[in-house]
Order: sequence, then C-alpha cells, then structure tokens
Amino acid sequence: MSLLPDMTSDCNRRDFLRLSAGAAAALAVTSLPASLLAKAPKIPVAKVSLSECLAMDPITMAEKSSYVKTAYEFLIKTAGEIQDLPLRRTTLEILHNPAPTLMSLYPTGTEKEVTKQRLVSAGYLSSTAKYTDFLPPHHSVTQTVIPFYSSPGSGYASHHCYPGGLATHVAVNVKAALGFFNAYKDIYQYPMSRDIVIAAQTLHDLHKPWVFQWQEDSSSRKEYTLAGAGAHHVLSIAELIHRQMPATLITAMACAHNHPGTPQDEQEVVNWLKAAAIIANQDAVNYGLLANDGQTLPLPRRTEGFITHLGDHDWVLSVPAAKWMIAKLSEIAKHEYSMSEADLQTKKFNAFRNYVFSQATLEQLYLVWTLDGDEALVDLVKSIVAP
Repeated sequence: MSLLPDMTSDCNRRDFLRLSAGAAAALAVTSLPASLLAKAPKIPVAKVSLSECLAMDPITMAEKSSYVKTAYEFLIKTAGEIQDLPLRRTTLEILHNPAPTLMSLYPTGTEKEVTKQRLVSAGYLSSTAKYTDFLPPHHSVTQTVIPFYSSPGSGYASHHCYPGGLATHVAVNVKAALGFFNAYKDIYQYPMSRDIVIAAQTLHDLHKPWVFQWQEDSSSRKEYTLAGAGAHHVLSIAELIHRQMPATLITAMACAHNHPGTPQDEQEVVNWLKAAAIIANQDAVNYGLLANDGQTLPLPRRTEGFITHLGDHDWVLSVPAAKWMIAKLSEIAKHEYSMSEADLQTKKFNAFRNYVFSQATLEQLYLVWTLDGDEALVDLVKSIVAP
C-alpha cells in the first residue's frame, strides 16, 4: 500500500499542497529560534597568568594552541595527498622548514645591491629602498627563521596576526580552494590538477615566517612593498623559482593575490613574476612563467590560477575581525588588567594579545563577540589569561 496521498483529484492535490505548506511553515517557526540562540563553541585553552604570558615566546604559544595544531596537521595531511612525488616531497619539506634557500644567491652585499638596482630600474622597488628592506635578516639558507606553524598570518595589524596565524589562515584557504576545485569539477567536469591547487594554496605564503619574524617586543617585523605587493608574495614566488618548481605551480601561486581575468589585474601578476625572476636570477619567459611576449601569463590561462585566487579570500572576514578584536582586547586590557594606554604599545600588551589570539584565534573571538556579546568576550579572555 502506498503511503503517499492519492493525487488523482484536484481536491487531494490542494490538500497535499496545503499540508505541505503548513509543515514547512511549522518547520521554519521551530527551527528559527534555534539558529537565533546559537552559542559559540567552548574553546579549549590552557589558562596562564599575565606574567607567564610575558615570559612565553611566540613559538611556544603556537605550540600550546589546539587550533594551530589542528590546522597545521591538516596542511601536512593534505599535502601528503599530492600524487606527484617530487611536488609532494617539496611541499612537505617547505611546511616543515620554509628556509630562504634563494639567499644562497646572495653571499655578500654586492649581489644584493645588484639585484636591488635591477628591481629599481624595472620600477618594482623604490629608489630610496635598501636591500635590507625587502630581503629580511636570516641566519641560515638551510633553516627557517621561525617554524611555519608559529608564524603570524600577516602584518601585526592585519589578518591572523598571532602566533600560528599562518597555519590557520592557510588551512582555511586550502579548504576553500579545494571547495572551488570540487565545485568546478562536479558541475563543469573541468580537467584541473588537484596537485597544483593543493600545492599552490599551501605554499602561497611560504615566506611569511621569514618576512614576519617575531621581534623583541613580541610584535612581528614590518613588511616592505615589492612590485606593488607585500614582499612576502614576491619572495615566495622567487623561492619556488630558485627551487626549480614547475612553472604551472608558480604561475598558479602567483595568482593568489590577483587573477588574470582583465589586462589590469593580469599586469599585477606579471609584475610579481618578473620581480621574482629577477630575485631568483632567472628569465621569466624562458622559465615558462610568461607568454613569449612577456606581457601575459602563458596562454591559454590555466584554471588553477583562478582557483588559487578564489581560495585566498579568508582575509575578507579576517581583516575586519582582526581590527575589531584588537580594539576590543585593548579595552579589555585597560579595564580588566590595569594596563595603561602606553602599555598598549609595549611588549606587555603584545605578549598578552599574542597568547589570547593564538589560543582562541581572532576568528573565534569574533564569533563569540557576535553571538554572545561583550560580557562573554571578556569572560573568555579572562579564562585564557588570569587578571
């Protein structure tokens, strides 16, 4: 016997539609309050004192964060899914040790000065810049300055600006890029390289540990502009060129900050590739990074670059979240931890915010604030660092 109503009469059809509409309305009424009353999840943290914050270095803070650990483990796992063995090996090697190996090209200041002048002549660098502005200090060409998992995700007033922020930022972007990859594959049956999508997104910020290394006052190093972008972007591209990575990977990675969909947008990507090639002491056209005329990416432009660009948009939410949460934490520091306005410009506040942000993440703090309000945000901060 069928459990469905008999739809042979207009009366039965009208009854069915009426009942269905009523059920849908009832579902909407019962489900709406649950969504409105949603609560932020409980955040697992290790509570410490303010003095313990001041004594703790940023690397240790990152290592204590469950969020950072989970994000970094996801990146290692996903990189391990790359099918091309050399590409998988290099991607994992960089995640474990993003060393500035390209600096082997610069044993003395002479080589650095020559490259600086080439960049100035090409219009990619200010004539007043010093090579120490865009080439950060380092202690080894075989060892990273700080671990990948401990790096901030951007400058100290921007997105993911906490120990471990790079890992959480890249993890979100890799998931987003794979989401776009799967959507295009499922809907359009696009023939794309999943390996390139994973590697390009995973490595697009590989030199942030070098550029944004932690300073004595617990803030991160300020970044210099190179070819119209933050230096980390061009240096990351140059690193992959120096490591002789595939041109298809490098061009896709270069598209993280912009796409080649219009001549104006593509010109930015071309400039980054040319500037990176200068630093890596290579010719961008001969390497296969640009078309033969040097004016565009290789034609036709591959889809992986667009996917990489679409994936690198965590900043749309995380930049304003950082701005608002830094301001909120400054208020909390003054009202609950007796910090002065002057303290907010010192290591005392920097270490405090580094620990709070690394353990809860800026994004989770913003979620708590939006869902539960000011009082819940204060309570959460006090559960992480004892006043």
